[in-house]
Amino acid sequence: MSKAAPQEAKVAGAKVAGVKVAGEAKVGEAAAPLIPVFIMGKRYEVPETLTIQKAVEYAGYQYIRSSGCRGGICGACATVYRTKDDFRLKIGLACQTVVEPDMYLVHIPFVPANKKVYDLEKLRPTLDDFKKIYPGVFRCLGCNTCTRACPMGLQVMDYIQAMKRGDIEACARLSHSCIMCGICALRCPAEIQQFNVAMLARRLTGRYLYPRAEHLARRCEQIEAGRFDAMMEELLMLDGPELKRRYAEREWEPEPYENPNWHPKDTKYLVLGDD
Repeated sequence: MSKAAPQEAKVAGAKVAGVKVAGEAKVGEAAAPLIPVFIMGKRYEVPETLTIQKAVEYAGYQYIRSSGCRGGICGACATVYRTKDDFRLKIGLACQTVVEPDMYLVHIPFVPANKKVYDLEKLRPTLDDFKKIYPGVFRCLGCNTCTRACPMGLQVMDYIQAMKRGDIEACARLSHSCIMCGICALRCPAEIQQFNVAMLARRLTGRYLYPRAEHLARRCEQIEAGRFDAMMEELLMLDGPELKRRYAEREWEPEPYENPNWHPKDTKYLVLGDD
């Protein structure tokens, strides 16, 4: 995150002050009452309706790190903050947390963790193999601090306990929605790297415990056979405005996903089976 000149930080091609930003209806001074927040110790006044992420941009900063999907999915925008008259240190996602008066905040662009390097083909879904990679799992105190910190509402302590019992599939299932933000590891008094533990559990489960995904294997074969090469070449030849138009007008699969036979109306680029 870098500091641009006030009122000049650009977001999606538009200046920050007084315009739409990433779906916000309006972020000009007249849109909502202004409240004071402190970004890295410096005081700014921002509309009270903004998320931390949009408030930071409103203040004139431009994101280089600590920003990705803007929808609570990628986990890139972990933020540490304190609020008025509250001694507790709080952690949340900047794209999901709304600012409060006199909030003190700073982004954490990356959570340091000793990510292990391993060859999945040489591992087996056993507790003995897992202990060789992440022995720190057994330092868990059972305090549940990780669960309380998780912005996705996951039962983090439960999946760590499952891993300690050797139930790799349960660890993978309970951690399925982990966004790898690392907030759990920041708060853990035992200094466990829960998010990396969960990633290994999901990889082992997918590789050894769950049935082979035949539809995925067929898709990989189609890619290797060049079935999508012409489509990719067509996209690469498009200019920016046309790419944006196609993205904005793309057809969405309806939710909830209850119809397994749903197909888009435009089937020009649809590749099914071996057709």
